Amino acid sequence: MKINKKKFLYIISPNKILKTFYGDLIAVLRSNKISFFQLRLKKTNFKDKLKIAKKIKKICKKFNVKLLINDDPILARKINADGCHLGQNDMNIKDARKLLKKKIIGITCHNSLKLAKIAIKNRADYLAFGAFYFSNTKKIKFKANLNLIKKLKKTSNIPVVAIGGINNLNYKKLLLNKSDFLAISGYIWNNKKLKPQEAIKLLK
Repeated sequence: MKINKKKFLYIISPNKILKTFYGDLIAVLRSNKISFFQLRLKKTNFKDKLKIAKKIKKICKKFNVKLLINDDPILARKINADGCHLGQNDMNIKDARKLLKKKIIGITCHNSLKLAKIAIKNRADYLAFGAFYFSNTKKIKFKANLNLIKKLKKTSNIPVVAIGGINNLNYKKLLLNKSDFLAISGYIWNNKKLKPQEAIKLLK
């Protein structure tokens, strides 16, 4: 999986897709700082998710951004997405690999080098660690720190995605400490002070 240092953002969708979202997505992707967009809809039925995913796929393709589906390799395969992201309680990576072949599969490793080593052994394409900071998007069960990334990078070149409460005030620290991509959701979509395209401008 190629790492483009200028395109260091990994944007995760809001929990609910409103009609206004697609215009905001175009404005955000136009920034040319984004490598990945993850569709994460926990409470939406498959039929609606399929419809939304197809629309988002067209937009992502236009801006050369890879579309990943959260938790759902079956949906990823159905719409021919670029891959999927799996949590520790989702489908086993080996089963997902059978469905998705050479597509991208990323794994949540929380704050655990042990989980990271298992994911590497199972041929994950990237590892996600977090939460690094407080987040309103998701309940925080695991707290990660920068030493975790440094330790991993001593033994592996696998791309690392940092997640959890990342915003314009703390993102540089993660990039300076060898995070390859920053997964951001709330700062972009639920920002009370800035529109999505304004929020992304501050991440340089």
